[in-house]
Amino acid sequence: MKQPVITVIGSLNMDLLTTISRLPDQGETNFGESFYMKPGGKGANQAVAAARLGAKVSLIGKVGNDSIGVELIQHMKRENVDTGHIGISKTKATGVANILINESDNRIMVVSGANQEVTPDYAESCKETLLASDVVLSQLEVPVETVEWAADFCHKNEIPFVLNPAPAVPLSASVWEKCSYITPNELEAALLFQEPSFSDQLITTLGPLGAKYKTLFIPGYPAEVVDTTGAGDTFNGALAFSLGVRLSVEQAIAFANAAASFTVEKLGAQAGMPTYEKVEERMGLNA
Repeated sequence: MKQPVITVIGSLNMDLLTTISRLPDQGETNFGESFYMKPGGKGANQAVAAARLGAKVSLIGKVGNDSIGVELIQHMKRENVDTGHIGISKTKATGVANILINESDNRIMVVSGANQEVTPDYAESCKETLLASDVVLSQLEVPVETVEWAADFCHKNEIPFVLNPAPAVPLSASVWEKCSYITPNELEAALLFQEPSFSDQLITTLGPLGAKYKTLFIPGYPAEVVDTTGAGDTFNGALAFSLGVRLSVEQAIAFANAAASFTVEKLGAQAGMPTYEKVEERMGLNA
């Protein structure tokens, strides 16, 4: 199997996870059960997901000049992600995500920090890496202008471009039309699209049910849910990997569903991300 070359343009954050038995009401303080710090950010998560499956992955992003930024870069290196395009901001701190986990679900608040400096000019400085990619993957935790530039650049150069529109931010129809695939979850799809004219590009993830593509429902895989953080990122990293090895879109979605089912079985976005062999095994057991 050919090793796919994936470039991710996206965020790096440190996830601050607190598990709680009950969400506090307005103005209320209550006790958490446990606290963890784990590497995250949609860009980093998707890069790790693709790299664990066996892709050659580069991440275009930024961190702050602080201890968290150093740890995130070292973590990416340990995960076999090329860090040559992870810059260091002189003025902004590394991004963080505060995650409250309650009853196997989560609520997330992101402080972007250095991710705001992943500008179109910064992305353009990495264009040779983009041109060498089988698939380029991005999200919306970096400036919208950068995503618009990336969609246009990839479209002009015939590079498959996958956009995970999370968090949901309105973009013009001309940007959506330049994407090879757009991967919202149900809530994001409802917020962004009424009757899209690009249904051939739209893949809507449905949590444990799987995903919808055009008129097809592609089922998910059973899992023992511990934490849903990162499941969508694993789906997108696995989708990019699958498209990079030239699977059909239906096969790629099925593979991504299986990969995402592993992530929810561990605490934190990246802890449960699987290898290629594990995904193949799970798919074989459910064939």
